[in-house]
Amino acid sequence: LPLFFLFVTSFKTFDAGTGIGNQWTLANYIQFLSDPFYISVLWRTIKIGLITTIITIIISYPVAYQITKAKPRMKNYLTLLVLSPLLISMVIRCYGWVILLSNNGVINQTLMTTGLINEPAPLLYSEFSVIVGMVHVLFPYMVLSIMGALERIDPSIIRASKNLGASNLRTFVSIVLPLTLPGIFAGSVMVFSLSVSSFVTPSILGGPQVKVMSYITYEQVAVMMNWPYGGAIGFLLILVATITILIYSKVLSKSEKGVAIQ
Repeated sequence: LPLFFLFVTSFKTFDAGTGIGNQWTLANYIQFLSDPFYISVLWRTIKIGLITTIITIIISYPVAYQITKAKPRMKNYLTLLVLSPLLISMVIRCYGWVILLSNNGVINQTLMTTGLINEPAPLLYSEFSVIVGMVHVLFPYMVLSIMGALERIDPSIIRASKNLGASNLRTFVSIVLPLTLPGIFAGSVMVFSLSVSSFVTPSILGGPQVKVMSYITYEQVAVMMNWPYGGAIGFLLILVATITILIYSKVLSKSEKGVAIQ
């Protein structure tokens, strides 16, 4: 219901006194789509979301695989370790990365002490720092999704493959990976959706230098009090994110080694 009313508001004119006018218009959407600055912000948001998703898959898959192969007690401990960051506030985790990535932070100080660099590297307030923070925050969601897919694989299939002479690599590529694609897809949808709509992490680790869609939506609504334009920006992000997910699903379902997502 709140999203519905915000969607309706996005077609209203802006009134400096009340924030929302009484006339209907498409000007908010036209203004965004005709402004190169806002298009660049949209592209940056999608790019950060895609890179975050890809890195999260690469990091999460071996972790999930090892957890599913561990003994029951060790599996519980490892799962708890993966989930433990979710017990800590996202704000605290982001400020932890600020300490690590700042000019006087641990990483830069270590690199300068060892002589690898002569001056601090611009790690903080960049797309790099935002992606690092996103991967840290969203890593557990991908691990859990892939773990669920791995645990549903019938062990007899793996044994049959090895009995027929397939190597571990061939078994993984031909059997394990295709059967876990639905889990990868489910995790990718969560990670991508949460990353492109995230506000806290880009605000703290990216700052004003790395503007994303959620940040400019906040500026329009909370600072400029332009609710109609802020609503239009938000729903354009939802539309583009949905289209990206649908394309990803189509590509995955048509993969020669994949399984169709029904």
